[in-house]
Amino acid sequence: MSTTPSSSPKTKPNPSILSSDLTITGNLRTTGDIQVEGTVQGDIRAHLLTVGETANIEGEIVADDIVVTGRVVGKVRGLKVRLTSTARVEGDIIHKTIAIESGAHFEGSVQRAEDPLSTGGQSSGGMAPRSPSSPAPAVPRPAAAGPAPMSEAKSS
Repeated sequence: MSTTPSSSPKTKPNPSILSSDLTITGNLRTTGDIQVEGTVQGDIRAHLLTVGETANIEGEIVADDIVVTGRVVGKVRGLKVRLTSTARVEGDIIHKTIAIESGAHFEGSVQRAEDPLSTGGQSSGGMAPRSPSSPAPAVPRPAAAGPAPMSEAKSS
């Protein structure tokens, strides 16, 4: 009945390509593949994520398979993560398998997990440096040191 070859579910769609002249502010989510050549300020979730050599991503990236040849500032979570020789990553990597080529620039920590796609998504969000609630409590605490001279005055 529906035997047309064009409706075959086995056909894999082409990846979505974000060209080098494109800047996106916001989160991206797909069950397919993404190739980023431009700038993304936000989180990305995909099946296969390719960070091109001209790409600049600021945010968390989560995918089954991640290949980085460009720049990522933020957490990287993937089953298979590969940093090529031109990769620049500033952030933590949570992975099942990882490959880092000679020449890749990486600043952060590396943690192996059996299921990196589901580990620490929400709990680590509170620890993220860009969280607006994190810096706020640090400011009032030094002010608490102010009452110390009053207690010294009482003891005099």
